[in-house]
Amino acid sequence: MDKRDTKNLKKRYLSWLYKTTKEALDKIERKFTQLDIDRFLLKELKKEDKAKKALKLIAEFQAYILNKEIEALGSKYEGKDIKSECYFLEIKLKVIEKAIIKEIGHAGLDKIKDAYEEEMARRILEEKAAKT
Repeated sequence: MDKRDTKNLKKRYLSWLYKTTKEALDKIERKFTQLDIDRFLLKELKKEDKAKKALKLIAEFQAYILNKEIEALGSKYEGKDIKSECYFLEIKLKVIEKAIIKEIGHAGLDKIKDAYEEEMARRILEEKAAKT
């Protein structure tokens, strides 16, 4: 195997490591980012419902947000401390990024991150298309 083949194998492995670790961490963290957006939506829904015709649905959405927050906190924390699994994923992602930079440079890391984001967006769009 020549140097190029070896470098390509390393790049693919690092890409896979990044993807799988980032997906696992995103599964936890996305709930918190969704909560930020959900709270904004709730605030705006309350403002927009001037006729008070959506009070029940808004209350249901508020309950949904509360349940999501409880679930999010439980998936990341044990009491006030971060769960060891989540902490491990955070530090693992950092060291994977360091390994990517070592092997293929900062531009390589940027490409892997961009490819990851494109794949996640594609999955969302494909999932939506499959449901319609």
